[in-house]
Amino acid sequence: MARYTGASCRLCRREGQKLFLKGERCYGTKCALEKRNYAPGQHGQARKSKMTEYGLQLREKQKAKRFYGILETQFRNYFEKAAKKKGMTGENLLVLLESRLDNVVFRMGFASSRKEARQLVTHNHFVVNGSKQNIPSFQVKAGDVVKVKEKSTASPKFKEIKDMAISTPSWISVDTEKLEGKVIALPTREEIDTPIAEHLIVELYSK
Repeated sequence: MARYTGASCRLCRREGQKLFLKGERCYGTKCALEKRNYAPGQHGQARKSKMTEYGLQLREKQKAKRFYGILETQFRNYFEKAAKKKGMTGENLLVLLESRLDNVVFRMGFASSRKEARQLVTHNHFVVNGSKQNIPSFQVKAGDVVKVKEKSTASPKFKEIKDMAISTPSWISVDTEKLEGKVIALPTREEIDTPIAEHLIVELYSK
């Protein structure tokens, strides 16, 4: 399974904003963007030229990919699925990305970042509707229940969650005592707070 293995902070610096790829570190003074708020590389500080229309569209696509931790081919597949669905392609795309199991685990507060959520899912720590599921890209549906596997509840990671007050989006409900969450409904565009201008991505792929 292909995945990005480079430095996470480098991606944030390239996009010029926090992508929250490293959990709590992103909220503190150790965040690389706080120390070096310019693009990575030898000429990073000199990259201040005006962005073209294509450049803006490309950067928005790259940002979306990096927010959700997916690579080019998979992202294009999501776009093609979104284009075939009824409704606005850009909104459909974001809903598909939000419906990934690793993102749902992150939204439920069981992981501090999507990257950590992906790792927890691949390591078989969760069940969906009572069945083992270790594929991060698995698409959850309205009514699905995501729960920490019984054998994993003794882990210090999940023991801490039981004592935490977790803030979740309105389309998700979580019972920290049971270490489980339910997808009440798939999110609407208004319920997705990821700062992505999806219309730029649609324009890019429509060329």
